[in-house]
Amino acid sequence: MIVPETLIRTAGPDDEDALGALDRAAWSTLHAVQPAPAEPYEPFFDDRHVPGDYLVAVLGGALVGYVRVVRPTPLAANAHVRQIQGLAVAGSARGRGVARALLRAAMDRSREEGARRITLRVLGHNAPARALYASEGFAVEGVLPGEFLLDGVYVDDVLMGRSLLG
Repeated sequence: MIVPETLIRTAGPDDEDALGALDRAAWSTLHAVQPAPAEPYEPFFDDRHVPGDYLVAVLGGALVGYVRVVRPTPLAANAHVRQIQGLAVAGSARGRGVARALLRAAMDRSREEGARRITLRVLGHNAPARALYASEGFAVEGVLPGEFLLDGVYVDDVLMGRSLLG
């Protein structure tokens, strides 16, 4: 169920503090390969992570989620591909269709930019995210077994993708 009052828009520079706070609050070993954030916090935006790469979800006036969608490489040969490189939803907004709305908006935006494919990577043990992606037409296209060592456990990196045509 997608909550009708959820507004999806492109992030702006003024969203940096809210996005940083959301990113820190949403950190979990279920999806993170980096250690938990600690002070002093790095800026959310930098030369490689610019506001225009992010779509944000606003619910009841509060920023409650984001998805980052970028070209996977600067190569002309795969300029037709977009990659999701981060999706987070505030705990208070989970189960309300926010992640699905962000995912669909990412696909719509990618189509508008002329992309024909969209891909992502998800940790093998992140069953909720994998189920969401599969329900939106993403298929497993590869697995890197034991790619990450997280809390003493080797975790697969699952590559998923789908066509944006038709």
